[in-house]
Amino acid sequence: MYLRLLFALIGIVSLSAGAQNPLDDTKLKRQQFEFQKNMPVYAEQLVADLSFPLAWGNSDIDNFDEWRQVARRKVFECMLTPPPLAAVTASPAALPSDFEQRDGYRAYRLSLPLSSYYNVPAMLLVPDGEGPFPAVNVLHDHGAHLFIGKEKMIRPMTNEDSLVRADADAWVASLYEGQYLGDFLAQHGYVVLSTDAPLWGERGRAEGVDRKAYDIIAGNMMMYGVDLCGYMHYDDIHATDFLAQLPMVDSLRIGCAGCSMGAYRAWMLAALSDRIRCGAAICWMTTADHQLTLRHGRRENGGFANCLPGLRRYLDYPHVASLACPKPMLFINGRQDKLFAPEGVEKAFGIMHAVWHSQMADSQLETELWDIPHSCGLQAQQRILQFLDKTLKKK
Repeated sequence: MYLRLLFALIGIVSLSAGAQNPLDDTKLKRQQFEFQKNMPVYAEQLVADLSFPLAWGNSDIDNFDEWRQVARRKVFECMLTPPPLAAVTASPAALPSDFEQRDGYRAYRLSLPLSSYYNVPAMLLVPDGEGPFPAVNVLHDHGAHLFIGKEKMIRPMTNEDSLVRADADAWVASLYEGQYLGDFLAQHGYVVLSTDAPLWGERGRAEGVDRKAYDIIAGNMMMYGVDLCGYMHYDDIHATDFLAQLPMVDSLRIGCAGCSMGAYRAWMLAALSDRIRCGAAICWMTTADHQLTLRHGRRENGGFANCLPGLRRYLDYPHVASLACPKPMLFINGRQDKLFAPEGVEKAFGIMHAVWHSQMADSQLETELWDIPHSCGLQAQQRILQFLDKTLKKK
């Protein structure tokens, strides 16, 4: 009798607990906590401890070329193990015989064997006429929208899935004022390449798009000793190497451009690849003390998409971008950009100008703060074209 009563009481407690659903963590809060708004409560102390000892001017290396070698090596170290290159590298012979003719240029779909692990889906635009032409690696954004990648930069083929085409048009209308940056540049005489970053577009999940799964997958990749963001940068470097091999491309006139995460990829690529002659970065630049803080009500939202383990202990964002010095570089950010506080942007611009100035190349660095939100509209694209023409088409 006693045992039956005891089991009955246990059953009542279990049912009661089940009704409250104690395993639903989203509805449970403790009075004490250590993280707020996805940041540690001691964020300011962490930022205060960042001394950036490898930055130009902080490092005890006073030869700029030597400093760039050492600092670049540290960036690669933080990118962790690179993907192994394919036994047979991507070749110009890989260009398909079929193409889509557009207004003054041709569009190709490619699959680039950039690693022995995987092929990278890409699109290539080639102007009509005789080359060699200048070329641009255009790098797509993040936008917490992973269903499309390269299609944010280059208009999908007419035989592409209608859902992909509709999604790309809608995305470009919202962020790029209805104009595909890649097609715009191709119409003005540039060979244009765009690839899917890992987990975007045709490099996504079999189960479908899930932004939250990105960070889980990135964590799993780290268990193998590799970094998903690092793979993105390695792919961008290797894709640029492929671009330089194309017979219609002048390998000495290759630039890169992008908006948002594409801007981050652009200045990283310019910093890490000697193939890149110049770069244009729209709406991605700041300093750690403004971005990795709760003070401004803004915080780093890219997650693992722009996370290289340990790098901030050595170099801040503008310090890494300064590895591109003395190359011509264009940076544009928006005063209405809710992702990057203007104070942080201006501080980063000042740091970079000091580096270019130290190498008597300050005229090669163009930094502008426009009264725009986080976007790359028609005016910004026209500015990119003007910058690229001045750098890659000058005689």
